[in-house]
Amino acid sequence: MLRTLRNKMQLASLKARKVLTNPSGDQMTGWLIVVLIVVVVGAVFMTLYQGSITTIWNSIVSKITGLLS
Repeated sequence: MLRTLRNKMQLASLKARKVLTNPSGDQMTGWLIVVLIVVVVGAVFMTLYQGSITTIWNSIVSKITGLLS
């Protein structure tokens, strides 16, 4: 699953790079594709690692509140 996701991300980045470097293409469309890819990858990352991120965040908050009190 991770390999398939990585291959899809590489293929999408190659397509985005081709759109961005194409002098006859619309540059705004290329940048919108890049932003869309970043948002999708961020959403997938947040979905897969939500539990770990929450645990780390709660640990940081508890240490800070422990130091302040």
